[in-house]
Amino acid sequence: MLETYPLLKESDFPLVKRSKLTTLQVNLGYRCNQQCLHCHVDAGPKRTEAMDQEGVNLVLDFIKKKSITTLDLTGGAPELNPFFRELVEQAHAMGVHIIDRCNLTILEEPGQENLAEFLAKNNVEVVASLPCYSKENVEQQRGKGVFAPSLAGLHQLNALGYGHPETNLILRLVYNPQGPHLPPAQPQLEKDYKEHLLKEYGIHFNHLLTITNMPIKRFGSMLISKGQFDDYLNLLKQSYQSGNLDSVMCRNMLSVDWQGYVYDCDFNQMLDISLAGRSQNKVHLSDLLSVETEGQAIATADHCYGCTAGQGSSCGGALSA
Repeated sequence: MLETYPLLKESDFPLVKRSKLTTLQVNLGYRCNQQCLHCHVDAGPKRTEAMDQEGVNLVLDFIKKKSITTLDLTGGAPELNPFFRELVEQAHAMGVHIIDRCNLTILEEPGQENLAEFLAKNNVEVVASLPCYSKENVEQQRGKGVFAPSLAGLHQLNALGYGHPETNLILRLVYNPQGPHLPPAQPQLEKDYKEHLLKEYGIHFNHLLTITNMPIKRFGSMLISKGQFDDYLNLLKQSYQSGNLDSVMCRNMLSVDWQGYVYDCDFNQMLDISLAGRSQNKVHLSDLLSVETEGQAIATADHCYGCTAGQGSSCGGALSA
């Protein structure tokens, strides 16, 4: 895979400082039942990295000590971690809002037959990848044969009350562009998704999140191989909107990898940019149990323009209408 960080680290991105910490995003491992083109984690079926029991215990201790209100679980497919359900149950018992970044097809995997019921029982918000409402586009990005089990997963969730406005079971879908361009306006695309998925498949969901593809890992390597990297990075820079700086996700979130090391965001984690901005000076979650992070500078590089371009982009979708 072609490395992108050397092309990103010499950056003029503005200084950003952390505000109050409310969210802990935890990568439970890189194993996944899919291998998607846009994946900035480079996850796949052959990856074996996974957070262990000690790591899960530390996450729970940190949540309690720091009064974290949101636990955002990602991967890979986070549900494939053997301690996923234990972590969810204990965090739920603490009153924490839990997000599961789910690829939908995992709900159809052998051994995961009651996963949807488990998520509903623990009031887990499901953020589900569905980069388009057409089979052709979904399978071009996420792999052949993915569309049907994705719809089946959505039907499972809907049957339990997910996506219906009268319940508190939140289902959000995620759109990623197919190529090196910015996402379209989120409100209009959400309207199109809702109309098409309801009419064609009887599927309900609460909100659509549009997320800009980052020029790192698998997607960044593809851009380099096609000679599109510089043009895409220039697009991000030319589309920069300073107003998005107030809402970027790194201001109130920490990202934790499967070994317990801490980063300013999931993208910095994948580029091995530590809180100090130097890969050789990693910070562990255990080091922050008695440390106040508010006001600290956030490590940045040119990929940060992806979060501030156009309508903005974060794990919660667009930053501005």
